[in-house]
Amino acid sequence: MPIGEDALANYAWQIEVDGITLAQFKEVSGLSIEVSVIEHQENKPKGIPVMKKLPAAQKFSDITLKRGMTTDKGWWTWVKEVQEGKIDKARRGAAIVLYDYERGEKMRFNITNAWPSKISIGSLQAGGSEVTVEEVTLVHEGLAVA
Repeated sequence: MPIGEDALANYAWQIEVDGITLAQFKEVSGLSIEVSVIEHQENKPKGIPVMKKLPAAQKFSDITLKRGMTTDKGWWTWVKEVQEGKIDKARRGAAIVLYDYERGEKMRFNITNAWPSKISIGSLQAGGSEVTVEEVTLVHEGLAVA
């Protein structure tokens, strides 16, 4: 008999961009939302001061994706759209999907109007014995749990 719900492991996930699953990612970070706070001080009856906190603008962290570099030029093509000023074409829907131990979808983070603001590859070293890592930073206009 199960005691409670198992926590999700952090190794079973995938990335989708415009509904297409992208493979071979090593790491994703930056899935966070912050709501700015407005502090408003007012007086209650008899002059008693009260500080109220109200929600303001939302801030979404940039999302960083890392993977072993391949000959796929998809990221570079996407960045080129941004460089050429084709921002309307470059904005895309994306999702980070988490899976349980049986590979059933458990949670989906939908990302709105994402586009790459940075792409880089790890250092190259003569005689090195590591995989070259490609890193992409996505900026976006929204993050929501589906």
